Amino acid sequence: MTDEELMLKYRKGDAASFESLYQRHKGALYRYILRQCKNESIAEELYQDVWMNLIRARERYEVKARFTTLLYQMAHNRVIDYYRRQQTAISAGMTGTEQDINETPTRIQDQPEQKAALQAQTHRLFILIDKLPGEQKQAFLLREEAGMSVQEIAETCGVNPETARSRLRYAVNKLREGLNEYEPE
Repeated sequence: MTDEELMLKYRKGDAASFESLYQRHKGALYRYILRQCKNESIAEELYQDVWMNLIRARERYEVKARFTTLLYQMAHNRVIDYYRRQQTAISAGMTGTEQDINETPTRIQDQPEQKAALQAQTHRLFILIDKLPGEQKQAFLLREEAGMSVQEIAETCGVNPETARSRLRYAVNKLREGLNEYEPE
């Protein structure tokens, strides 16, 4: 069954259909959120919120696009809402969150020497992904984590396909350039 068919069955009350959807998408969705916020406890909270929002929206569900477009649009919106609230809290004088986000090591040389080259390169890739501008990072993660097409990325982000394609192209080019510049000691 397709995701859309499962969601329609879930809308009618079939709880097993929801379980199937959850099993299909839980890993990729969690990784997408985690890479957006870089904090496991926050990612877990946002992840649960997305699934709860989907449960609440089930009675209104209509097939207008792929199910994954809806799911990742909900995740995107939840992450954006979280950061807006954090920005408001920081503006109001609460600090500390920026430091938590910036504690990711930025140099491969900081890693223990016994780490394999593959681990170092993977680490470097994650750092490069974190440094991408927000729109490029989102497009890249939707492509890699959710397996979305350019059209689906455009729908999820609310932009035209050419903008989504450009964001994805710039992200990939920056990642390639960053990996090519990296030379392990």
